[in-house]
Amino acid sequence: MAQALVGPGPGDPRTPRLGRPVRGSTTTGTMDGVVLLLPDGTPESARGASLLAHAALLPLARRLVRAAAPGHGLTAQVVRYRGRGWNGADARLAADARWAVAETVRRHGDVPVCLVGHGMGARAALWAAGHEAVVSVLALAPWLPGDDVAAEPEPVRQLVGRQVMLVHGTTDAEAAPERSYRLAVRAKKANRSTCRFEVHSDGHALRQHHEEVLSLAADFVIGSLLGRPYARPVADAFAAPPPLGLRMPLAAGFGRSLRV
Repeated sequence: MAQALVGPGPGDPRTPRLGRPVRGSTTTGTMDGVVLLLPDGTPESARGASLLAHAALLPLARRLVRAAAPGHGLTAQVVRYRGRGWNGADARLAADARWAVAETVRRHGDVPVCLVGHGMGARAALWAAGHEAVVSVLALAPWLPGDDVAAEPEPVRQLVGRQVMLVHGTTDAEAAPERSYRLAVRAKKANRSTCRFEVHSDGHALRQHHEEVLSLAADFVIGSLLGRPYARPVADAFAAPPPLGLRMPLAAGFGRSLRV
């Protein structure tokens, strides 16, 4: 299903956009990687994209740019959707994510892309991973439909060959953690380079352990895009068989010894 998605048609009054590169991004010279950040959304809505959801990802975007090693060119941009709704079979946010990857390639050529999404944006990132430019996906608190409303299982074949990490708070009341675990189990069978971290006592916004989540995200994104070795907990999560590598606890203080 994810591979059949197309971008907005010529008759669509609204168009997705790539947000301005965050401060510190590489805009000239050699570009070694691009991070596209996909904001949260809602299952059904005709309203425009949420400025609040867009702003919520800016601190992470800035952290990722700062984490790049000296001499590496990294650009981070938050995608501006046509609207905030997934809207059933239209899967608008996923279509906009695929458009953003294609637009990035059009602008910058053969550059590796990491998709980072939160909530509904995490679902869009997972769906859009099939583009050949995508090398990794970070899904934060992914919103996934329940078995009672899903027409068919969430696709996972598009994840093959990518580095994939899911991160979910155990007390998330907006996006059920067990759904992301079940998806991770299916994804791991198709793609061994899949892991999942659990942030205990944290909710959908992942504010309780905000610094640890930012550090984990930076370690994964920079490692997958620029080839820096992963921190030991991340490497262990990828190597561990299910369920260990899919229920890896995010330790308090993660990243304090990392220069991110």
